[in-house]
Amino acid sequence: MEGARHTFSKAERVCGKASVSRLMNDGRWGSSLHLKYCFVSTGEPLNRLLVSVPKRHFKRAVKRNLLKRRLRESYRLQKERLSAEGVDLMLFYNSPEVLPFEQIYSEVGEILDKISAKV
Repeated sequence: MEGARHTFSKAERVCGKASVSRLMNDGRWGSSLHLKYCFVSTGEPLNRLLVSVPKRHFKRAVKRNLLKRRLRESYRLQKERLSAEGVDLMLFYNSPEVLPFEQIYSEVGEILDKISAKV
């Protein structure tokens, strides 16, 4: 089944106050041109993702939701590039303009490669 590995289920999302605070406090931070990221190893069998687009850059929820969808889709299509298991990852959009999907896709791929090298 070709499309089965390109899913993004509820179990693959970081949720809960304890998980988010552990990620923010204990995680290792890095950045690319338009994105910041934070990751921490958890020892669980799944990699999990949290996406954040700040209201200070985009006042309209429509644009924030668009960028969140683009970030999640970029991760979903490239999550095999993250070779380690049990990694919680936060992607933080840090650019004042709306970037095209192709640019977000390439930056997320670079971030996943960097994290794979560090873990």
